[in-house]
Amino acid sequence: MGSDSTSEESPERRFRTLFISDVHLGARGSQAERLLDFLRDHDADTIYLVGDIVDGWALKSNWYWPQSHNDFVQKMLRKARKGAKVVYVPGNHDEFLRNYYGTHFGGIDVVENIIHEGADGKRYLVIHGDIFDLVVQNARWLAHLGDTAYDLAIRINRFVNMFRRWFGAPYWSLSQWAKLKVKNAVNYIGAFEATLAAEARRHGADGVICGHIHYATIRDEHGIRYMNCGDWVESCTALVEHEDGKFEIITWTEPLRKVAPVAASMTARAA
Repeated sequence: MGSDSTSEESPERRFRTLFISDVHLGARGSQAERLLDFLRDHDADTIYLVGDIVDGWALKSNWYWPQSHNDFVQKMLRKARKGAKVVYVPGNHDEFLRNYYGTHFGGIDVVENIIHEGADGKRYLVIHGDIFDLVVQNARWLAHLGDTAYDLAIRINRFVNMFRRWFGAPYWSLSQWAKLKVKNAVNYIGAFEATLAAEARRHGADGVICGHIHYATIRDEHGIRYMNCGDWVESCTALVEHEDGKFEIITWTEPLRKVAPVAASMTARAA
């Protein structure tokens, strides 16, 4: 069953719903250990795995599957067996699971997308989001090239943060900095958010919950709530729904067992 034997009976924080995306198990950049640490203290009645949980692209080029990656899979299976509703929405890196829509693996439902009904009755489209990424859909070779460049940035980032830890400086993300500073990246994120919001509106939903671009946020635009889970490669973020309907992004990049404060812009109560 794996080495993760810490009790799951009484986590410090329990939520109505937990959304996790872009763990990239099988890739060397995956911070599965931090995610496992997060899950020791956080639990939910319903858990959505919002795509790119397993990185099939990475596994095809170089097999890498340490114990922590296996532990996460086993933890999700245990949660499903113990009664949690676990829903898997595949993304582009785990697209091999798209052949199994409508099936169940160990109690985990695999679906193309799904409508989540919030505590206040509002409806949210849950989808990975890659099908609205023109690069992924129309230039897969370019997407793979970008993926390789991203892996390089992750490796550089490890060295940068090693030195930052020596000097007591907090974690810093090279790719997140680039996304906020490079005009084309900012424009891309904005277009992605607008497209996903339009898709939610097409489904008659009040909002959308997605992953894919590794940029966690909660934003209300034109009557639609856009929420992105972020990732567990760099930002180490999860989206949670409290029992009262409030959504919050939790960041887990600081030393294990310590939760990072959440900026006010990252929390929102359903209107």
